[in-house]
This record gives sequence, C-alpha cells and structure tokens, in this order.
Amino acid sequence: MTPFPFVDISGTPRERGRQYGAAAADRTRKSVEVYARQLRDLGYDWAQIRGFVADFLPKMGEFAPELIEEMRGIAEGAELEFEAVALINCRTEVMQLAHRRKGVVEDDPDGCTGAVILGSASADGQLIHGQNWDWRAECAETAIVLRVRREDGPDVLTFTEAGGLARNGLNSVGTAITANYLESDRDYKLDVGVPLPLIRRKALEQEHFAISMRTIAVTPKSASNNMILSNAGGFAIDFECAPDETFPLYPEDGLLVHANHWRSPVALTKLREAGIPSSPESYYRDWRVQQHLQARRGQLTAEDMKAAFFDDFGAPYAVCRPPRPSSRNNLSATVAMVIMRPAEGTMEVAPLPALNRTFTTYSLDLSRRTKNAA
Repeated sequence: MTPFPFVDISGTPRERGRQYGAAAADRTRKSVEVYARQLRDLGYDWAQIRGFVADFLPKMGEFAPELIEEMRGIAEGAELEFEAVALINCRTEVMQLAHRRKGVVEDDPDGCTGAVILGSASADGQLIHGQNWDWRAECAETAIVLRVRREDGPDVLTFTEAGGLARNGLNSVGTAITANYLESDRDYKLDVGVPLPLIRRKALEQEHFAISMRTIAVTPKSASNNMILSNAGGFAIDFECAPDETFPLYPEDGLLVHANHWRSPVALTKLREAGIPSSPESYYRDWRVQQHLQARRGQLTAEDMKAAFFDDFGAPYAVCRPPRPSSRNNLSATVAMVIMRPAEGTMEVAPLPALNRTFTTYSLDLSRRTKNAA
C-alpha cells in the first residue's frame, strides 16, 4: 500500500502555505470534495457552504492570524478558493452544524483510540505516544504527513488531511498531541469557537509545554473533543474538553489511554454523554488497549503499542477497524495508525492498518532544535 505523501515546507506563513498547496494540490482538492459532496448531499449549495465557513473565520483570525495566512497560501498553491481550504480546517464543526440544521444525525464520528506509554513503563525509558485514527476510509487517499520548518519556534511534524493545519503530531522540543472525538449535551449551544485543527497546530507551535497545555485547556471550542498531550521529558495529560470547560485525566501506572467516551468523574456529574449511540464500542476499545499495555508494563516498546492498536476484538467494531459500511453506506475504517517517539522526533505511520502493516517513518531534524529555541 502506498505510504502517505510527505510535504516539507518552510519560510513565512504565506510562503509555507503556497509550498504546501502546490505539493499536495491533488489531495487537497480531494479533501475539499469529500466534505463538499456530503454537504451537497444534505441539500446545501456552495454559497451556503461558504456561509458556514464564514461563521468561523472571525474566531480563526483572532486566534491565529498567521495560520489564516498559511491557509491563504495553501489555497493559492492548490488553486482553490480560500473558503475551500478553510472548510477542511473547520470540517468537524461545519459537518455537525449542517447535519443538525437538517435534523440528521452524523453517524461517522471522527473516532480514534489514543495512548501514551511513559518512560517509567517503557523498555528504554523513552515516552511513546500513538493513535488509531478512525474516519472515512476514502481519507486514506487525502491524508499527508507535513513537516513545518519554522524560524520563530519549534519545527512541527503532523499527520493531517491535505489542506489541514494539524491532526496529530509532534514538535522539535518533544511535545506530542493526539485527539479523539467526544460529544456532550453542551455542543454547538454557545458562541462559535476555534476549530480544532488550529488549536492542535497552535499547541505544537509552542516552545514551552505549559503553554501547549494552556492552548488546549482554555481555548473556547464549538463542541467537545478529547486531546492527549505528552512531552518527552516524562509527562502526559488527557484533556476532556467541553466547549467551555476542560477536565484533566492523568496517567496511571505509566499509561494513559482514551477512546471516544467521557471518563472524568467530574465531567460526568456536570454534562451528559452524547457520543455512545454512534460509538458504542468505545467502551471496550480503550479497555482492550489498556490491557495489552498493562501486561508488559516496564518492558513496553513501540511494537507493543502497535500490537495493542492492531487488536481486532469485536471486529468490525474494533480498535483496528477494517472498512465497513455505516448506516448511510459511507465506508468507515481505521484510516491510519500513528506511533510517535517525541524524544527522537520520529513518527511511524501505516495507512489502513487493518489491511496493511507496513509503516513509513517520518522525522524532524532535531539539530535545528537549539536554533529554534534561541
């Protein structure tokens, strides 16, 4: 199976965007079409889709004007409208709002099972952070690995949909992030928030881990989401995020695992879980991964994390999901397995891992770390 394309960019935000858009033009256009087609199927025309996107642009611009510039560059490089690239970067929010306005339930949530092995539980003392990304199978043809070489902060390596700013990834000072879908009864009831790809990218652009945590914890969101942050120095934290409040979870016995349901006892006293109708298997996915890892705690390697993520209990509703039809005949699958070693600046990625166990390794040049930190 063909590895995900690697795109390497540098320069000013606009220059980076142009390089990105030109290098990943075909996949970026496919990314746009995946969501534009679904919105058209719901009865929305392009003018209405642009209207959805426009609602998010003021918040996006306030939060990260430099990322707006990068998106404008992507649009120029890929020869697309700016709003088309912005759609990719607020697609979770737009798709949910579009479905809700039609009274239709979105039955293919952006799933995932994420995990962190702290150095105290690994064989070599190094932290390992990974994720299975469960989403539409067709996105195996729209995803890329992006390296951003920056002069104003840490370099970033991220796995993302083409045209997107970040999905999961790591930076050159040892911070890594993964994200999981969550739903609650607070979603889409407050003011428009900052779209998730901008928050993840901004967290990875920070020189200090504390500021990465602040970025996740306090930025207002339109809907719930779970984000796991780790640092190669030996720390990890899970943030279960409601639109207006964040609930932290910490590793136990050197392990941190999360799927797509709320686990914080505090959160569950304050809000209502709303994601289980579309992800009932979440209840055992994180438990299965936890059991795999717990059995070898103290001897764990990246291969053990892969083995845990390859778990097929309950297939096709498994940790590693083969392509299967949803209730509206979309093909859903584990699109990618991503294994990161932040201390080494490396990311291993396998497309459609239920069908393919070949990984490609992507990396940062950590010799740039001192220069960027200066």
